[in-house]
Amino acid sequence: MSERITTRAELDALKEANLARIAAVEQRITVCNGTGCQACGGVEVRNALIDAIEARGHSHRVAVMPTGCQGYCQRGPLVVVEPAAVFYHGVKPEDAARIVSATIENGELVEDLLLEDPVTGERIPQRDDIRFYTGQQRIVFALNGKIDPTSIGDYIAHDGYQALAKALLDMEPEEIVDEVLQSGLRGRGGAGFPTGRKWQFTRDASGRIKYVVCNADEGDPGAFMDRSLIEATPHAVLEGMLIAARAIGASDAHIYVRAEYPLAVEHIRKAIDDARELGFVGENVLDTDFSIDVHTMEGAGAFVCGEETALLQSIEGKRGMPRPRPPFPAQSGLWSCPTNLNNVETYANVPPIVLRGADWYAGIGTETSKGTKIFSLTGKVANNGLVEVPMGTTLRHIIFEVGGGMRDGREFKAAQLGGPSGGCLPAELLDVPIDYESLGEHGAIMGSGGVIVLDDTACMVSVARYFLDFTASESCGKCLPCRVGIPAMRDILVRITEGEGELEDLDRLRELAKLVKSSALCGLGQTAPNPVLSTLRYFEDEYRAHIVDGICPSGVCEALARPYAIDPDACKACDQCAKACPTGAAHGTPGEPPYTIDDALCIRCGACFKACPFEAVTRGAAA
Repeated sequence: MSERITTRAELDALKEANLARIAAVEQRITVCNGTGCQACGGVEVRNALIDAIEARGHSHRVAVMPTGCQGYCQRGPLVVVEPAAVFYHGVKPEDAARIVSATIENGELVEDLLLEDPVTGERIPQRDDIRFYTGQQRIVFALNGKIDPTSIGDYIAHDGYQALAKALLDMEPEEIVDEVLQSGLRGRGGAGFPTGRKWQFTRDASGRIKYVVCNADEGDPGAFMDRSLIEATPHAVLEGMLIAARAIGASDAHIYVRAEYPLAVEHIRKAIDDARELGFVGENVLDTDFSIDVHTMEGAGAFVCGEETALLQSIEGKRGMPRPRPPFPAQSGLWSCPTNLNNVETYANVPPIVLRGADWYAGIGTETSKGTKIFSLTGKVANNGLVEVPMGTTLRHIIFEVGGGMRDGREFKAAQLGGPSGGCLPAELLDVPIDYESLGEHGAIMGSGGVIVLDDTACMVSVARYFLDFTASESCGKCLPCRVGIPAMRDILVRITEGEGELEDLDRLRELAKLVKSSALCGLGQTAPNPVLSTLRYFEDEYRAHIVDGICPSGVCEALARPYAIDPDACKACDQCAKACPTGAAHGTPGEPPYTIDDALCIRCGACFKACPFEAVTRGAAA
């Protein structure tokens, strides 16, 4: 590690030294070692590539480098051979020798590891030609897949800590606040409050001691943006926090990260240690009057601790429960001192804003929602993963262009946006621009950026029930509207899905939802009714089918599932339904149509429906 950096000239010299170090390697193989790729063998793939490089005598000119999440989680483990950016997916350890002999030694491609274009069927050799990536605009994720997350030298080689140097050496604290304010950056944690205004409130608050806090307690089902950012570019998050501390006059910073994110915890702690060794954390940073210390705390997994006041209570060693506001944390936060609290993605936006200017950033996005937003794309979509696009991008672009459309040829039904407290948007809203105002107008929220795609097999009543189950179990129980209101809504949904609902329940749901939204203490309760209100708004016919017709149109609710039957004219007696059936309900003689389904044995699992290649299995009338 280099000596402590005290001047911009020393920082520039260290950047050049690291660029030279990187350039000295003829070829570089990057291997995604984010949590997703590690889970399917990414570490083993990297070790196998290192062994293959050493065995063939290429260690002096070829480097194998781990990276954080590269976004295309559906296709991991991911391997990219630079500088040609040859992109291999689904790589296994036994593929390492083939990659080295073909691509490294002979410049040839390993065809079966290349991604296949879903439209043309052609193999795509280079990462930059893959539609998943070409449909994005990466600012916060710009270095994901390009640097070793554990190397501060790699980060510095890509202008790391240059924004901090600019903030400390060229700008007054008020100018930093104004730059962030003029950029239009809004908090990426859910509420979308203007970041510059929050910084200004904290800076203007009275008090000698002030704090900067990073909310890395990402708890939404299907959301993993913050985890991946900390795993892949921890220094970007740290640098944003240091700039915020300078802007508001803080000398102490805290990162509250989920204990379930061990790799993120490891990487952010190493980043802090390395930054401290180089002098970016500690006393008199860059030989200025700015001093800062940074601490980490692991949260115990309570969803409610993602709410800012509950998070601050947890850092203080108390039970994580929200408190009434005002006072807001900007006036009285951690240990009753003025506190600026933003989430991981918000802080990661700060260095490029300071380095490139507010006007540049404000030129991206919409009139009221600036910059880009990272979405975790999950569910019944062909390409699951992390997507960064400009604010105002449509849901259609994210799902059908970047995401590659629906899986298994199914029809799109809805997208649930904003985590467990988000809303479900139907197909007719696919072209609505995704920004804070548009989503709010249509009954959804930006939230942290989770997008769960649902196909035509989903029951929207069950979807609402699922999310109410989650928020009811995660409520801290401090306020009555949340403690009593959410379970009351959940119980109504249970009755409807079990065939015991009545039409008056729809009015009861709406009344309870509005009451909880207007009177709950914190954001958990205030937004928990969104799945109910949005599904009632766009899919009321499904509720009525459950109640009036006694049918779950999607066949998901077991008590209301329609029986399966086999169309004798379409059946080819291929035996696929019988092989798939777990109870023996589907049966017949191969080659002798038609097969039949014994309703007494059928458990409505849908295995026969999915297995039939001739669409002979149908959902019949109500039993």
